[in-house]
Amino acid sequence: MRNADDFREAARRRLPRLLFEYIDRGAEDELALGALRRSLDEIQFMPRMLTGHPTRDLSTTVLGQRAELPIIVAPTALAGFASHNGEIKMARAAAKAGIPVCISTQSITTIEEIRAGAPEAMLWFQLYVWKDRSLTRRLMERAAAAGATTLVLTVDTPVVPNREYNARNGFSIPMKITPRATADVMMHPRWLFGVLLRYLLSSGMPVYGHYPKEFRAAMTRPSVANAVKLENLLNWDDLRDLRQWWQGKLVVKGIFSVEDARKCWEIGADGVVVSSHGGRNIDSAPPTAQILPPIADAVGKHIEVLADSGVKRGSDILKYLALGARSVMLGRLPIWGLVCGGEAGAHALFEMLKTEIDITLSLLGARTPGDVELLLPRAASR
Repeated sequence: MRNADDFREAARRRLPRLLFEYIDRGAEDELALGALRRSLDEIQFMPRMLTGHPTRDLSTTVLGQRAELPIIVAPTALAGFASHNGEIKMARAAAKAGIPVCISTQSITTIEEIRAGAPEAMLWFQLYVWKDRSLTRRLMERAAAAGATTLVLTVDTPVVPNREYNARNGFSIPMKITPRATADVMMHPRWLFGVLLRYLLSSGMPVYGHYPKEFRAAMTRPSVANAVKLENLLNWDDLRDLRQWWQGKLVVKGIFSVEDARKCWEIGADGVVVSSHGGRNIDSAPPTAQILPPIADAVGKHIEVLADSGVKRGSDILKYLALGARSVMLGRLPIWGLVCGGEAGAHALFEMLKTEIDITLSLLGARTPGDVELLLPRAASR
């Protein structure tokens, strides 16, 4: 595998269509996906010659933790469907690469199981607030007990986004047996036997692992599932409550505006993630590269600014860093590595990005990502 497209294409062949499209695609007409790519492609680097740096330093410190690369594995729902015990494998690969990995509320494997399987991992935990706040707080306590140092509160998904392909493909959690879905899965025997049947034979049909046991088997029953529905009425007082409850680092993910970033800082958040959710939520949302510079300028001296969405290359990571991000979250790319080779595949993906970042820095005459200079489109100028 030589680049992200190679990993993606291999994953497309290996995964059932319903699962591949769930991971790969955006929302509605997928305008945001195209905007993300264009926004990064329009940014150019300014190379500096004769700088004579024998080596490059790709390491950084993010929220008090040293990372060997300016990368964080983003929280990805159902990553365990990409490979059997995929969330544990991802945590191991991240630990080997020396980078944090953020575990999703909607992972198949619990954070306790991930910690046991990857004791050296730098674990963060992503939180979707449930309607029942007592259950939410209990989940936070579990994350803290498992050694998660950072809580990432996702605030940009008050309702399920309009992803029409999921309905067409019959994708749902728990997975429903339909003729179309069955045919799709049968056409991908490597995934059927290597992932799904291994779960079925060991623990049954996978569901969201962090849901309390009494809710897992009945997630589709409204009378039971209401307690663990995502809270669609989150407000700034909720963030204040979370700041009091959580003793570690607190990051707010899904910020678009300077005003909201300032509020996060004033309430006591340690960081924000400037993110369009990978183009998967609001189809006309502004791309990260457009909104990142003013947010970084406004609050970057006070709290840490992270970024995500649309990354395909190491050069994309450098662009976000030069626009003001401390580190960059990656969602789809690590999943493609996981699909292609489990822990080894995810680690190979990280090594590929490391090589791309190092080569780009070398060609730019830069020793660290902080030395990179950009030529920006007029609309994106800082």
